[in-house]
Amino acid sequence: MKDTIKYVGLDVSKEKIAVAIAEEGREEPRYWGLIPHTPEAVKKLMKKLGSSENLRVCYEAGPTGYALYRLLLSLGIQCEVIAPSLIPQRPGERIKTDRRDSIRLTHLYRAGELTAIYVPNSEDEALRDLIRCREDAKEDELRAKHRLSKFLLRYNIDAPKGVNKWTKKYYNWLDTLKFDNSHLRVVFQEYYHQLKELGQRILRLEEEINLQATEGIHAHKIQALQSLRGVALITASSIVAEIGSFKRFSTPRQFMAYVGLIPSEYSSGESRRQGKITKTGNRHVRRLLVESAWSYRYQPAVKGNLQKRQSGQPPAIQAISWKAQNRLHKKYYRLLSKGKESGKAITAVARELAGFIWAVMQEVDDVPHA
Repeated sequence: MKDTIKYVGLDVSKEKIAVAIAEEGREEPRYWGLIPHTPEAVKKLMKKLGSSENLRVCYEAGPTGYALYRLLLSLGIQCEVIAPSLIPQRPGERIKTDRRDSIRLTHLYRAGELTAIYVPNSEDEALRDLIRCREDAKEDELRAKHRLSKFLLRYNIDAPKGVNKWTKKYYNWLDTLKFDNSHLRVVFQEYYHQLKELGQRILRLEEEINLQATEGIHAHKIQALQSLRGVALITASSIVAEIGSFKRFSTPRQFMAYVGLIPSEYSSGESRRQGKITKTGNRHVRRLLVESAWSYRYQPAVKGNLQKRQSGQPPAIQAISWKAQNRLHKKYYRLLSKGKESGKAITAVARELAGFIWAVMQEVDDVPHA
């Protein structure tokens, strides 16, 4: 019995970890109990459960991150982080406790019914947090713009004719605004000051992203991706940060499926019907691909910033970029000519763009260049 594989399910929260265990075979999993969420308590538990080579541990991905995963790996214990959205659910189940969750997790893990996620290394995770921090700042900036716009609208204050919103001229006009009422003056100053603060925050974050794109561990990947039309610094950095290693996708279709851009399917017997895209997987990358796909409405050309970004890249990568421009431009207008809505056409272009991104990454080593 000492050599029996033990499956351990952990329901992890900030302070506590609920533990359940199941041996190989058909015996019901048993609840072990609660332990503190500390490295010392985890090490003590694993030592009690047996030798590291006989332990298989899993827990759900969540706000606690991957510190527990890395701790278990450092102890020589096999661990998997489970995708919460892909855990099978029993119809009508309305009771949820840490005890039940850990037992069910263990039961499904032993049965092979759980889907593990890709866990980034510490460098990838740090880059991803940097990118997502900028995304959060951009969202905050958009909200601040809306608040200021609505404030001006309430008091019927319009920019001069010919001055477009959020351009340099628009900001210069905002600088000239004055209010007789002290309350309104304070409100305007606070809204406007917040907007300017957020602009400075975004600039600082983008400076750091630019540094990582030129000197960081993934600089060679980011620069290679920028050879594609519509994939500039922020988009390329974001894709690399979110995906990490592209080598885990053996085919371009696997990458398309990962970002949720393949059609859903409802088939039975002789009938086969495809529906909307699945929208599973990484929504950050999916959004970036759709945004980039709009660039392929324009005639294929290599000039300006794209030409600068391609400078110094291998001929194979430049050839992939040129092929992408021609193929995706034709695809977009071919779909429009068939009566497809522009949004659906762009989604189809984004799906194929994912394939070209995969192809570019096959030309780049995971190991950073010296």
